[in-house]
Amino acid sequence: EYFAKTVIPNLETMISRIPPLEELSSTNGLYPFKSEDLVAAPDLVNFYNKALYVPEYEIPSQILNPAINAKEIEQEWADSGNILSVIDNVLSDETLTAVRNLLLESTVWYQTKAPKTLGGYVGAYIDDGLHSRLLLEVAKELHLKFPLIFKGHDLKYLWSYKYDARYGGIHTHADQAAVNVNLWLTPDEANLHPNSGGLVIFTSKPPGDWEFTEYNSNPEIIHSKILAPHFTNITVPYKYNRAVIFDSALFHHTDSFTFKKGYENRRINLTLLYGEMQHGSKGTCDPGDSCASQ
Repeated sequence: EYFAKTVIPNLETMISRIPPLEELSSTNGLYPFKSEDLVAAPDLVNFYNKALYVPEYEIPSQILNPAINAKEIEQEWADSGNILSVIDNVLSDETLTAVRNLLLESTVWYQTKAPKTLGGYVGAYIDDGLHSRLLLEVAKELHLKFPLIFKGHDLKYLWSYKYDARYGGIHTHADQAAVNVNLWLTPDEANLHPNSGGLVIFTSKPPGDWEFTEYNSNPEIIHSKILAPHFTNITVPYKYNRAVIFDSALFHHTDSFTFKKGYENRRINLTLLYGEMQHGSKGTCDPGDSCASQ
């Protein structure tokens, strides 16, 4: 009743007051609230960016798909030089349904990434609302299932992103971890271009003397100084319930994507980070090279 009578009407009023993207160039596509907005939607301050609803689900008896061949996945990881492995149908049916519903229904999407500069998506994080036991069980079971990949690399961080198909997704960057798991959670029917929409992973790492802001939020420098001389990449197409496990220090970005309109068709990924980042020595890392994380 609170959602129907208060939350939705105030949000609809607020949305109607936001000008088109073209008129928000000075703020890179974000809209700064004005005092008159709070007059038009007076209850907004009572629920905006608050965890009004975070469902909890029973933990399934089988978190991962029991048909997964762990030895095969670990062999793929070893054969790549310890940089990449892909698992299709990674979650059990029950877990997949629960995780997707959790991410669709929870009101913990507090971070907005500017459409014009950062790709146009919203984020939820383990230390800011997204601390479901279900997601922690997924992280734990992956760690236990693939010891050759995750040994010595404990869970470090967890987040989920939900993308607007009108924009481009995450720009090229590297993450502060040893192992990165990207798990895709929107049904394939929403993806209008099935051979795209996944992840582009470059076989290059940031040099050991680069700071976080250099390798995580400066795509122009990354492409000019690192990727231009060593432009080798692996593109993994999008697929529902596919997990891409890779060396988190490798530069990567969202592949171009076109998903159907509508909230339930938004591209959703869950990211799990494990262990500490292993920098490259010269800024490049081809499969099999010693700079791959062990």
